[in-house]
Amino acid sequence: QFNMSEIVNQSLQKIAKGTGIIFTGTIIGMLFGFVGRVILVRYTTQSEYGIYCLALTVISIFVTISTLGLATGSTRYIAYFRGKKEEGKVRGIISSSIKIAIIASISLAVISFFASDIISSNIFHAPELSTPLKIFSIAIPFTVLINVFISIFRGFDRVDVRVYFQDIFRPVLYLLFLIAVVLFGLSFIGVIYAYILSIAATCVVFVMYMVKKSPLPITRENNININPMGRELLFFSIPLLGVSMLQMIISWTDTIMLGYFKTPDVVGLYNAALPLANLLPIFLSSAVYLFVPITSQLYAKNSMAELKRIYTILTKWIFLATIPIFFVLFLFPDVVLNLLFGSRYIGAAIALQILSLGFFINSSLGSNISMLVTLGKTKLLFWIILIGSIINITLNTALIPPLGVIGAAIASTLSVIIMRLLYATKLYQLFKIHPITKNYLKIAVLLVILLFVFYILGTFVIMSFWVFMVLFSLFLVFYGSLLLFTKSFDEEDIIILLMIEKRLGIDLAWIKRILKRF
Repeated sequence: QFNMSEIVNQSLQKIAKGTGIIFTGTIIGMLFGFVGRVILVRYTTQSEYGIYCLALTVISIFVTISTLGLATGSTRYIAYFRGKKEEGKVRGIISSSIKIAIIASISLAVISFFASDIISSNIFHAPELSTPLKIFSIAIPFTVLINVFISIFRGFDRVDVRVYFQDIFRPVLYLLFLIAVVLFGLSFIGVIYAYILSIAATCVVFVMYMVKKSPLPITRENNININPMGRELLFFSIPLLGVSMLQMIISWTDTIMLGYFKTPDVVGLYNAALPLANLLPIFLSSAVYLFVPITSQLYAKNSMAELKRIYTILTKWIFLATIPIFFVLFLFPDVVLNLLFGSRYIGAAIALQILSLGFFINSSLGSNISMLVTLGKTKLLFWIILIGSIINITLNTALIPPLGVIGAAIASTLSVIIMRLLYATKLYQLFKIHPITKNYLKIAVLLVILLFVFYILGTFVIMSFWVFMVLFSLFLVFYGSLLLFTKSFDEEDIIILLMIEKRLGIDLAWIKRILKRF
């Protein structure tokens, strides 16, 4: 029989281990992704890059619809029934999620292919978008199947599979195919085919892996009927489809409406800032990957006190880890844009600052969406994100025509902040769960003070890459020291440090001595 402290510590250690693996894989995937994006930006014109982004955005929407919310729903249900030791229901979830995904994705791929001319001409007024859309449609079934396979393994607390296939294998393949396009001097359409080939090849290899290494053997059935567990899964997941769709709307409305109101080169400019701002939730997405399956098992056992403590500690970790990236993007956006994409993209600097603020606040409030999924409140998620989507579309419509990329950034930031505050409010009202502790507030106050100090300091120096590196190093030193002097650490932080020490096989005694002193 475990007491609360033991359950929390074991769960946090498992989440920390998974976070480390996912974070490493994500960094590797992002590295290959950024190299590919830089090659793409420099190989294509700004207009072609805008067309590429628009086509990928439209296809991403079709992929989200095809997935039907199963990517999260199947993970939650597999973990939940594992917690209740009901293996038969777990098998039913696995079988049904694969069947539903295949049927839905093929249907949406056909619709996307035949609707490409209408979408290109009537919505974006860009006939040259039609061919890329047709080609990208081929990727829909492959992408959906990859996502569902990953969600199945996630339900069994398996994080390595996502890293292998989604974070490493596919980005490496795409980069290799993209390099081949450049070396052979192929046209812009060759870039699209490179993307399709990387997705298709990854899916084929993943299917072979799934057949041999499935967490539970997949039974062969001679019909395509959905079993009772599949129907329950579908009813749970449909609101998550709405959530995913509306998240897509919020994520891509700025890009789509920039394409509608402005020109493809403006879309290309904005999509230099957007992927950089998307670096900020990297720790959030890494940390919550095992959060849903682990907390779902605890919820199945009615361990609510443990859930609250895990959520509080995890949110503080995410907040702490996100701060250095926010510091860089918020205070030095022009340096980062010039370094990665060249001087022609410095015009997106203000937009990057605004987006960084929104994504940082989004991460700072932690995994409240995942917690609400664990607690079964998918309909509540849907209604909150519907409100956010309406706000987002309204603001984009009002702000993009006069302000361009800055207006799009303001619209996205405000809508994200409003939604996150609504999630946090409802989570507290319904379950008395919140992440705000005395140590959390200490960290927030220190951050505001240091940001102000370094902003003032930056106005007195001539900015260059090396000056930027010096300022960033000083920030890390000052921030770490202040965290120690203000005693902003908890007992669980020491336990995780011991786990890291054990796994890496290194002696962190000097760090432990410092933490003990403070």
